[in-house]
Amino acid sequence: MTDNTEPTRFKFPWRIVGWGGLAVILSLPLIFKFPWTLSDFVFAGVFLGGAGLIVELICWASSSLSYRLGGLIALLASVGLVWVNGAVGFLGDEDNPANLMFLAVILIAVVGSVVVRFKAAGLSKVILATAAAQLLAGIVGYSASWATPGPAGLQEVVVGTTLFGSMWLVSAWLFNRAAKAGA
Repeated sequence: MTDNTEPTRFKFPWRIVGWGGLAVILSLPLIFKFPWTLSDFVFAGVFLGGAGLIVELICWASSSLSYRLGGLIALLASVGLVWVNGAVGFLGDEDNPANLMFLAVILIAVVGSVVVRFKAAGLSKVILATAAAQLLAGIVGYSASWATPGPAGLQEVVVGTTLFGSMWLVSAWLFNRAAKAGA
């Protein structure tokens, strides 16, 4: 007779891969000797750890692959936007206060997600609005001459807005797909 009371430690191998991957990412600055301070490591640890917890919540919220991928892409867009703004700045350099507009983009996604109670149909609309806000922030930033002067500024706005806007649009499409499937 077999005793099935022993817990299965590796029931969720992706959790081990995910949390282990975050630990590896956090150790890269040490390995490659980036000039990070203790506060840089603390920020990155809290930030990436928070992202990891959000991944756990996304996976808990729905078993739909479209829902999960939509959530992961939206999270990746949010993390990327914060990271870019903190490291080099979306518009000009990291000290440009105009970059705070892109935190408002993420705020739209977060507050909107709570308002629609993380339901796929509502999330598809919220993330679509987030994509529009991303585009608007890029247009406003460039029109107000807050970007790097000259062609380099146009390039940073077009490339950044296209990259992040595309991520938001793909996420919205995936949530719409999940909603149609009843997730």
